[in-house]
Amino acid sequence: MIEVEGLSYRYASGSAALQDLNFQVGPGEVFGFLGPSGAGKSTTQKILIRLLKPYTGQVRVMGRELREQGPEYYERIGVGFELPNHFMKLTALENLRFFASFYGATADPRALLAKVGLEEYADHRIDQFSKGMKMRLCFVRAVLHDPQVLFLDEPTSGLDPVNARLLKDLVLQEKARGKTVFLTTHNMHDAAELCDRVAFLVDGEIRLTGSPKELCAEGARRRLTVEYEEGDTTGSREFPLDSLGEDQEFLELLRSRRLVSVHSQEPTLEDVFVEATGRRLM
Repeated sequence: MIEVEGLSYRYASGSAALQDLNFQVGPGEVFGFLGPSGAGKSTTQKILIRLLKPYTGQVRVMGRELREQGPEYYERIGVGFELPNHFMKLTALENLRFFASFYGATADPRALLAKVGLEEYADHRIDQFSKGMKMRLCFVRAVLHDPQVLFLDEPTSGLDPVNARLLKDLVLQEKARGKTVFLTTHNMHDAAELCDRVAFLVDGEIRLTGSPKELCAEGARRRLTVEYEEGDTTGSREFPLDSLGEDQEFLELLRSRRLVSVHSQEPTLEDVFVEATGRRLM
């Protein structure tokens, strides 16, 4: 669905924002573009949605070079911005009806508002909305016309845990319907939960690409940590994962002590990012 070869971009000041990016995103895939602020994530997305045009390299979306795409391109993509821009003096329903007028066919706006918990606020002006409510409305606007590809920039920004979970479930529902999702974020927890594959972007360059599960497994120590009660305190032992079922000391510990916790030593996606890039997400 998305093919990028040798993509580079410089701003008018001459500073390089992207340097020779190469990646592909398959149909029905959630692809995460991860990195700290200023890494080039939003610049890449702006190129993919045709807000920034004088790039070098090749970019094809849905089999067609971006330079050749016409206005019909926007019938087939949906965009959710990190800083949602709504018409503040209009209601949520008025905003959606206005944007629906740009497309040939759209879903029922009220039904979509209900999906994100905003149905009762359909007739409220946007200047009364919190940032989290605006983010949910932004997602509704992105899927209003049932696009084939979704570009989402920090979609859970400003959301409380309950509504962040709601929005992530909606993203996964879009994936289940066969939609392709290009997700830019610095939230490694969201990326690990949602993405089939991720690319680590630092200083305009991709440093590493792979599935979150595989990337974390590659950096894992094949050790098991067991915490157990030892009188009034807690003891801890480590055991190798290989041949664990035949480890007599481990089996004796299971028989003789009350366990507090058992966990393998796998790195988080952020740990992998730091190891691969030497940078932290700040």
